[in-house]
Amino acid sequence: MGFKTKIRFLHKWLGLISGLIVFIISITGCIFCFHDEIKDITRKEWRLVEPQNIPFLLPSVLEEKAKEIVPKNKVSMISYYGKNRSAIAYTYSDTENQYLYFNPYTGKYLKTENPKTDFFIIIEYIHLYLLLPDYIGKHIIGGATIIFILLLISGIIQWWPKKRNDLKRSLTIKWSAKWRRLNYDWHNTTGFYISLIALILAITGLTFTYEWVDDGIYKSFNFGGDKTLETKLPVIDTTQLKTNSTKAIDRAFIQTTKLQPNAEMLFVLIPQQKGDIISTGAYPHTLRYDHQSNYYFHPKDGKLIQKQPFENKSLGLKVVEMNYGIHTGQILDLPGKIIAFIVSLFAAALPVTGFIIWYGRNHKNKKSKA
Repeated sequence: MGFKTKIRFLHKWLGLISGLIVFIISITGCIFCFHDEIKDITRKEWRLVEPQNIPFLLPSVLEEKAKEIVPKNKVSMISYYGKNRSAIAYTYSDTENQYLYFNPYTGKYLKTENPKTDFFIIIEYIHLYLLLPDYIGKHIIGGATIIFILLLISGIIQWWPKKRNDLKRSLTIKWSAKWRRLNYDWHNTTGFYISLIALILAITGLTFTYEWVDDGIYKSFNFGGDKTLETKLPVIDTTQLKTNSTKAIDRAFIQTTKLQPNAEMLFVLIPQQKGDIISTGAYPHTLRYDHQSNYYFHPKDGKLIQKQPFENKSLGLKVVEMNYGIHTGQILDLPGKIIAFIVSLFAAALPVTGFIIWYGRNHKNKKSKA
């Protein structure tokens, strides 16, 4: 058995084992690509607001308003998504999470969103966990993604032409051929064209499942180092700490806006228990989760105790924090999302066209034996 024959055997069985899951991952990723744009059209009444030339309401105000609406829930985070967008209070209880939308200028309550029933959040959970418990689903997704990477590599090895003269034929689809040959050409050619971007999407996707992938990316771009040391949160003395002061989160928010005056998107993480600190983040662009700056404040008085602006972060940490943007294509705005959409769509087609190739050959062999 030659090398390419072994690779073909490996490619076939890995594809048959993982095909359905790879299809689900790819098609849900494809659907999720434009979730913000679709929601802005279908849910503009509570996602978009009229921009005003006044400051946003302080987070403590929105926190109190959220508590009035869902008194049994705790508020974990207040996020401001932009001048023309609503602010969201993220709340939780022992039984469910609820996201409350407010006008960031007036505090007017707009809508409550339940992640258990939201279409795009369900799509995201299928993409991440197959709607299974996360500790089970993420490993199934992670394993299928690793197999997909092996399929891309083994597919390229099979595709690679023996002679230079065969290169042009390998890069094109013979549209005039019969449907079985057309399917074969489509599988091989599109697999080659999307392979590099699909590989990037797969690797960045693995960071949501495996911490060692995240660490590997960090160390690769930093030529070593320890991510936990750079991302370690400050420790505070809690011996005299009583209850959290709502004014502290306001001070933290105000200081963050002064430190990042050009930020379009901000969040405040509210301490939930003794020993927690106030964490804030600032992003230069709306609905773009890269180039973030982070600040940490004392929960008692809102005093700044540690800052980590984007420009001071190591290259490795910058790349790690760009993973979501790279994975979704968001980092290149609309053109990036279009690329991610097309690659995800073609990736979803690979298990289908691959199965047709396998079934056709298997069926043909049975017919010839008969």
